[in-house]
Amino acid sequence: MTVVWKSTAALTRDAAPFAIRAERASDVAAREALLDACFGEHRHARTCQRLRDGRVPAEGLAFSAVRGGKVVGTVRLWHVSAGGVPALVLGPLAVDASCRSLGLGATLMQHALATATARGYGAVILRGDAAYYSRFGFTAEKTGGLALPGPFEPERLLAVELREGALDGAGGMIVATGHKTRRPRTAKTRATTAIAA
Repeated sequence: MTVVWKSTAALTRDAAPFAIRAERASDVAAREALLDACFGEHRHARTCQRLRDGRVPAEGLAFSAVRGGKVVGTVRLWHVSAGGVPALVLGPLAVDASCRSLGLGATLMQHALATATARGYGAVILRGDAAYYSRFGFTAEKTGGLALPGPFEPERLLAVELREGALDGAGGMIVATGHKTRRPRTAKTRATTAIAA
């Protein structure tokens, strides 16, 4: 499904509409370049990246924002266990610098949360700035007993319940539970497999 959104921030040529759609394989290179531009070359060392490494996003919960044929925004959600309670982790959310004043980040967030709700998920967790994410319902109210696999600031571990009580009793380490990525077989892995067989 593709959602077309027209900014009301300014009725100029710069406020051209953008579309939010399911991420495509052809978006990957542009998405990675966007994430590098937004978060820097050390983004793979971030704590929440440990929940994504070697995993694929939750089915139907990876989105691209496209404007003028160019990927200008991205958001993905991932399966986790929040101390034994099933949940999703959101991130990273990124918007091209040229589109940051158009409300694209908020639109991506609302689209992701609405889709997760429609698919029956109970809660979404993220690590971020409470001042920004509180407008979407995220708080640290139910994350005090949770931990991430690496250093993090407890006040920046936020969650929103999509279903009331979904995080009741959540405590302990947040761990990845999503499907693992399929790695392409190279000549080296084929040789190793043949030797082991």
